[in-house]
Amino acid sequence: MAELATIARPYADALFKALVEELDAATVWVEELNLIGQNAQLQQFALNPNVTNAQVFDLIAGVSRVSLPEKAKNFLRTVIDNGRLNALPEIANQFRALKTAQSGSSDAVVFSAFGIEAAALADLGVVLQKRFGRKLNLAVELQPELIGGIRVVVGDEVLDCSVKARLEQMKVALTA
Repeated sequence: MAELATIARPYADALFKALVEELDAATVWVEELNLIGQNAQLQQFALNPNVTNAQVFDLIAGVSRVSLPEKAKNFLRTVIDNGRLNALPEIANQFRALKTAQSGSSDAVVFSAFGIEAAALADLGVVLQKRFGRKLNLAVELQPELIGGIRVVVGDEVLDCSVKARLEQMKVALTA
């Protein structure tokens, strides 16, 4: 996916810079385009050599649940004309990350072998914010293979306090 991220970065940067004054309103239609862009049938339709870029644009504009402003339509036309419709979800992810970073916070995913109660998650959030030095928007995902403990991913930083990681460390130490 690194290649798709590389393709999406200039689009997300340009979109963010163009919409810096209206980020909240733009987020609504960027997320809508993200959902539409994830549709496999739409991707297949767009790849059909008998389908024009105008037809792809009309289809997306037609199925959108939100009214697309002129900037959104121009952005969408550019993405379609450059054959980057498959990058729409990654563009939206990077746009979201830029918006979050501007607000001084970051998205964090807490992987846990078991569910985390709201009070425990709030306490964990305080500790993690001190550890990473910024406000975090926490999301929890279950990964039973961790056995116990947690693994936290914030951007490209990883804090792995899981039982699985500790067992791997022990394995390496014993076989060295």
